[in-house]
Amino acid sequence: MGAFPRVYSSSEPEPAPAPGQAALVRVTLGDLLPLVALAHRKNYLWLQDFLDDEVAITADLYEVLTAFRCTRPSA
Repeated sequence: MGAFPRVYSSSEPEPAPAPGQAALVRVTLGDLLPLVALAHRKNYLWLQDFLDDEVAITADLYEVLTAFRCTRPSA
């Protein structure tokens, strides 16, 4: 069975969520990606419920992903 995401406590307190907003949970990308990839590969319908959700990533990861998107060869 695959690994479950690990939850890390931050040294900085998280801001309180706004009313009606879900609390944030921090997970590593290494823990998250295999689970999302499996759900995508197996076409689990619940994944579609979260496609419009925003995720927070570091600026350096954003730059790498942006460069990857622009330079990847077409099929």
